[in-house]
Amino acid sequence: MRLARIPVSAILILLGLLLQVSVFGRLQLPGATPDILLLVVVGLALVYGPTGGCLVGFAAGLLADLAPPSDHAIGRYALVLCLMGYAAGLLRPEHGRQRSVSSALLVVAGAAIASTLLYAMVGALVGDTAARHVGLGQLVVTALLYDLLLAPFVVPAVMLIARRFGKDPLSLAEDDEGGPGLGSLTRYRTTREPTAGPAYRKKRLLGAGKRP
Repeated sequence: MRLARIPVSAILILLGLLLQVSVFGRLQLPGATPDILLLVVVGLALVYGPTGGCLVGFAAGLLADLAPPSDHAIGRYALVLCLMGYAAGLLRPEHGRQRSVSSALLVVAGAAIASTLLYAMVGALVGDTAARHVGLGQLVVTALLYDLLLAPFVVPAVMLIARRFGKDPLSLAEDDEGGPGLGSLTRYRTTREPTAGPAYRKKRLLGAGKRP
């Protein structure tokens, strides 16, 4: 993960966590709670790729585990967002530019369903039975509905900020999955002018010999 992406990711994660705790966490909505932090992680993962998405998801989930009024085991949400960030990063479009809104919404829908189920499964392993009282089906449906309603406003903005301010000026490669300097080397080879070969020099000599 490039160094320039760390402060950008930190600011977006902190902003998402602040909105999650102070605004959306206080709404008395039926079923699940709108997960702004998940949308931020998905947006960053669609730009940074699987490795960056995994790191961003783990950091965001760990902060959410530690932030009050957290009432679950530490590391539970970090595991969920880490896996969601990695999975969303695998679906990253070319150069981190989403060409279709529907494809981004499909990624958000899959992440909303998978994160809710995974969070409930991990909770069942550690003895948290809150999902049974509310109803797992209701949690999945409401989480999907809330996240899809907020996704068109959150995910494109996060991706735009990550692309614009997350570039590392010291890096020569356009894609952090490739080797260092590979993009610049390829552009140099495809744009430089060909050197004069033996056939070109032979024609010049023959032309010079025909002159009076």
